[in-house]
Amino acid sequence: FWVDANGHATTTTLAQIAPSQRLLNRIHVARGFTAYQHYGAVCDLPTAVNKSIQISTTDAGAAGRGEPSRDEDTSPHTPALIVVPAVDTQYRADDTLGETHAETLQARTLARLATYADGYDIPVLVTRNERNEFTESVATVADHHLECEQTRMGPRVVGENFETLVYPVDDGAYYQTTFAYWRQLLAARATQVGVEPTTPAPSTSTPEGVGTGVTADGETVAATADPLLDAWTASGTGGR
Repeated sequence: FWVDANGHATTTTLAQIAPSQRLLNRIHVARGFTAYQHYGAVCDLPTAVNKSIQISTTDAGAAGRGEPSRDEDTSPHTPALIVVPAVDTQYRADDTLGETHAETLQARTLARLATYADGYDIPVLVTRNERNEFTESVATVADHHLECEQTRMGPRVVGENFETLVYPVDDGAYYQTTFAYWRQLLAARATQVGVEPTTPAPSTSTPEGVGTGVTADGETVAATADPLLDAWTASGTGGR
């Protein structure tokens, strides 16, 4: 269930990222073009959810698919996710509201969303357009925080236990990976084959070194963080 603001929910984008058309049929979008409309849509969420549950259970019963879920604490008919992007936009931009009333209405919206998260036991994803005193309540009510920044490879999302390590390029034709991605992948692979990855102890003789290297003559030498500097200053090569 998606309570939209600022036109974030577009059919073109949803159709592009959805893995199947069947998933699109499960997405319900309501739009609030003013602060009161947005708040009203949030207040009407339980009614919309109950209506959806009634339709879902009726269809499942008629089709003979009314078996209980494997997890007794969850139901296939309840919402899986509530999305409320740019939750601060309408309350900040509405000229009919004073600052105090805008903050109060936004606080009531956040309180209702927190109630839905607890009542339905599902995640509620909210975003804010700006980070300032007006939106501090959004960060306060959230249990988990995700930071998103735009990079030249695409948006990078970082959370407590997550960060973007793979970036799709050319509409997913291929992917740009990071060193952190391969570090995690190789560490997981090493664990699978019974090899524990180790970190070499720093050399006491070369405190600024990063390890050792082998020259073309087979000589083992200390390496620094700058391989070009190593080659330039190597003894016997005329570097100095």
